[in-house]
Amino acid sequence: MEIAVIGGGNGAYATAADLAEKGHSVRLWRRNKEAFQPVLENQSLVLKDSQGGRRVRLTLASMDMAAVIDGAEMVVIPLPATAQESLVSDLAPHLKDGQIVFLPPGTFGSYVIARGLRDRGSRADVVFAETGTLPYLCRKHGPDTIAITTRATQLPVGVFPAEKSEYAFGILKRAFPVVEPLKDVLDGALMNAGPIIHPPLMILNAGPIEHFDYWDIHNEGTQPAVRRVHDALDAERISVREALGYGAPHFPLADHYNPEGEEWMYGNAAHEKLVDSTDWREKLDLVNHRYIREDIACGLAFLVSVADWVGVRTPVARGLLSVASAIVGEDLRATGRTLENLKLANMTPGEMNSMLRKGVLP
Repeated sequence: MEIAVIGGGNGAYATAADLAEKGHSVRLWRRNKEAFQPVLENQSLVLKDSQGGRRVRLTLASMDMAAVIDGAEMVVIPLPATAQESLVSDLAPHLKDGQIVFLPPGTFGSYVIARGLRDRGSRADVVFAETGTLPYLCRKHGPDTIAITTRATQLPVGVFPAEKSEYAFGILKRAFPVVEPLKDVLDGALMNAGPIIHPPLMILNAGPIEHFDYWDIHNEGTQPAVRRVHDALDAERISVREALGYGAPHFPLADHYNPEGEEWMYGNAAHEKLVDSTDWREKLDLVNHRYIREDIACGLAFLVSVADWVGVRTPVARGLLSVASAIVGEDLRATGRTLENLKLANMTPGEMNSMLRKGVLP
């Protein structure tokens, strides 16, 4: 199928290379010309995984958004949530009726981009979908080289508007057969693993992160005390989901760490593969890193705001958000991606359900 991939990060390169190798016609767009130059020159990416390394040809690598999006059945945007709003002006003139805009993960980005497109005058009848994680655990090994440690084996996905789910999944499953239907995109946003796994790892490892040049939060940084905070935080997420009527499976994070438990999004033993790769021993910035700006300022702030809206107590989530706010010197509950800042906090549950189902924006 014809697929456009938007972005220049780990997830975008992994998506483009993997889908191209699987036989899809993949066009890749990136804004930064200097960083993109090796891919532009070769019109290909080097893919490394357990099978070794090989060069994968793309149908097109280009900085021309129109050329990349034109004719694509699906537009995949594996970018951090922090980049979604800035991308809208690039997307708006080029999207066409019937295209699927897939955000892995989304952090309720489906609503953010849909509203942004409307505000910029786009009338394209597109359908959004978002999931709880990237389809890959991956890291770049060079300007045109992407290493995939493991691929998702289950991708829970919600669609906006939900009434077009059958249409969307018919297209999504041709590229990602492991997607599993959820009720809607809020269901999908509350499957997001990043706001559960990364805030405790960043906040409780703040000392070694600042002290050492490189620190692996998934190896030395994942100790029993940290895991207990993970479990308490995830229990709050699941309570919010249940209060909203979203049922199991909830994909509890504990399954990611337990190779003998239920299969998680990346299958069993994914954590061990991640640690063994050593790709996550890296320099981390406690103010600007994606784990802070995406998973806390967007994802955790969103979770706390939804909990407040539905009346569920989340002391661990609120505490982590407060400590993160102190670290970055900014009240992330006030400035982050919240229902209040999205102008949705005054909706009744019935109004929210109607919007999620029909896609009619307030």
